[in-house]
Amino acid sequence: MISIHNEKVLLSICREKDIELVIKREDLIHPFISGNKYRKLKYNLSEAKNKGDDTILTFGGAYSNHIAATAYAAKEYGFKSVGVIRGEELEKEVPDNPTLSFAKDCGMHFDFVSRTAYRNKNIPEFQAELTAKFGKCYLVPEGGTNQLAVKGCEEILTEEDAEFDYIGVSVGTGGTISGIINSASPNQKVLGFPALKGDFLKNEILKFVHKENWSLVTDYHFGGYAKVKPELIEFINEFKRETKIPLDPVYTGKMLYGLVDMIKNDKFEPNTKILVIHTGGLQGIAGMNQRLKQKKLPLIDV
Repeated sequence: MISIHNEKVLLSICREKDIELVIKREDLIHPFISGNKYRKLKYNLSEAKNKGDDTILTFGGAYSNHIAATAYAAKEYGFKSVGVIRGEELEKEVPDNPTLSFAKDCGMHFDFVSRTAYRNKNIPEFQAELTAKFGKCYLVPEGGTNQLAVKGCEEILTEEDAEFDYIGVSVGTGGTISGIINSASPNQKVLGFPALKGDFLKNEILKFVHKENWSLVTDYHFGGYAKVKPELIEFINEFKRETKIPLDPVYTGKMLYGLVDMIKNDKFEPNTKILVIHTGGLQGIAGMNQRLKQKKLPLIDV
């Protein structure tokens, strides 16, 4: 069902600065297993099948792209699914939560845990408790990042992408950028734009990569994961009006805001070619708009 392609972005600032900006439309890879989630789940689902596991267990928050994608992928490929969800209070909010209601409709069983308990998600003792509760499961980490996910993300770049000087990508748990770093050409520089505050992501990425052709741009997280500001919403809406390409507000929107700001401030030489990876996540717009409406802030155009 892959229908991805590279799409040139004709922004006025790119013409003014003589920069070629192209988007790899990974968001079009699948209508529900979108972008990097498809890449991350591909080999994990194959491994689960090889092991004879019939249930996928994973972790996520209220509007997690990963939870939505895993629920649909499990249904599509004949697995049961369990989502360990951060926040006990969310149990009563499922009908009004677009992401969780979608996952539930796909057959995902939820285990709502406190935020304190959720911090133990990577601890063997906590995982053993989950096994005792749900039986033998194939465990996929929060955000889907593990070695098999990185392997899938190494397939994002193609031979034709070697012409670009820079690769821009948003960063959540570090799996997608790790795969891109591993497959990038020696002449390319990979720029990662974290959606999270803090410098811990560098160490996470170093678990999977051995190259030095990358750096993290940490100035465009807008306060941290799932946090936005009116100027980001304005940028996303204006970008869609100019290009007809929708952006999500948590990942790709922030990354492109950052890249365009860097172009405005002459961070790239004229004639530079930049490829940006659209990692999907558009399902999260509905939930974000709910929150924006509650705060009486401008909404993202859909």
